[in-house]
Amino acid sequence: MNNKILDLSRKVIFVLLINLSFTFSAQAQQETITLWENGIPGSKSSDAYKEQVDYKNEKINSLSKVTTPEMTVFTPQKANGTAVVICPGGGYLHLAIDKEGFKIGDWFAKHGVTAFVFKYRLPSDVIMQDKTIGPLQDAQRAMRIVRQNAAKYNIDTSKVGIMGFSAGGHLASTLSTHYNDSVYDSESGVSAKPDFSILMYPVISMQEEITHSGSRENLLGKNPEDTLVDFYSNEKQVTSETPITFLVHAADDKVVPVANSINYFTALNANHVKAEMHIYETGGHGFGLGTEETSNSWPDALALWLKKNDLIE
Repeated sequence: MNNKILDLSRKVIFVLLINLSFTFSAQAQQETITLWENGIPGSKSSDAYKEQVDYKNEKINSLSKVTTPEMTVFTPQKANGTAVVICPGGGYLHLAIDKEGFKIGDWFAKHGVTAFVFKYRLPSDVIMQDKTIGPLQDAQRAMRIVRQNAAKYNIDTSKVGIMGFSAGGHLASTLSTHYNDSVYDSESGVSAKPDFSILMYPVISMQEEITHSGSRENLLGKNPEDTLVDFYSNEKQVTSETPITFLVHAADDKVVPVANSINYFTALNANHVKAEMHIYETGGHGFGLGTEETSNSWPDALALWLKKNDLIE
């Protein structure tokens, strides 16, 4: 009798191990979508400009010199119809794609949201005819691709949002205010407008007194004209059509002043756009999914906001 029980236990353990192995394998193998299969508009070629990958603990940690923009898809077990494109930060110099990308994509998938971690081109005169529009070209294209593939991923085309961290927050807010700008020839007829925005300690403004100087210089150059500075100061571009927004910042952020979020929220409020902002006492900059500072509670606050706006159950 004991031998039979032992044999049965072994079989059960074997089946469980096989199932676990399959599950872990499925989670590890994420689909990747290339944005521009037929050539990138306004691009220049350079043999010396090659993508660089930084690893940490044998995992991809960050990327720089991106030449092939892509999205990595995090598919939930049961999709609820909502999708989000996630823009990692890095001062428009590199992409913190693990902390502000893959980990966030996994969080959304666990909440039923189909997440697209966005590897976008960083502004460069070497590979772009106009580096100020390069990231926006990729962002518009990403949103259109998600909507075009809505049936494949069980996505509601009216529930497609954008999320950005730091300089990725600037790109997300740029798309949210410049979604109709003609930065490349799109014949799809599909809207690039996000239905909602989630901005994490974002660079919003290019105004010298509150911007992140590195992000500004990398995007606009050393001495940009005032008209260009105003154009990409997204607090100045908000209208009543700007997407509903969730903002997170830490009051003690020494890299990107909290005034960026405050000014954007004020502009949204003035234009009667629904917005929620959480300013935490501590957290600094770049806290990602949270630290031991007060900023560690933002995922719970975001989940409540998503529920309130019928984006998750």
